[in-house]
Amino acid sequence: MNKTIKHTFFYPHSVDLVWDYLTKPELIKQWLMENNFQPVVGYQFQFQAKPKVKINFDGNIYCEVLEIVPYQRLTYSWKGGGTKEKPTLDSVVTWSLLSKNDGTELTLEHSGFKGLKNYPAYFIMNMGW
Repeated sequence: MNKTIKHTFFYPHSVDLVWDYLTKPELIKQWLMENNFQPVVGYQFQFQAKPKVKINFDGNIYCEVLEIVPYQRLTYSWKGGGTKEKPTLDSVVTWSLLSKNDGTELTLEHSGFKGLKNYPAYFIMNMGW
């Protein structure tokens, strides 16, 4: 099994504003999680959530910025569960923005849910994104 989450959203706001909510740590925190994100290719950052010991999740998601095309696309790795060195989920998140109909079409693609061990994460995150 190799699953990918894909969702498309429409916001009646400018691409500039939506981009800010994807790239400014204080705004990311409002809709996703505490983080130390910086929009720099190669920058390693973390999202911090509440740990869930029962499912071997320490609350940290380890990420690295892989691609930035300002106001168009943002891609970063997303690793969590297990340990930093051996995460149970090793995936990639891509956000794509398109100016459309006096607003912004935002597409999320989260790929890399491999094997049965990642099915619960896929199921939960597919509902949560």
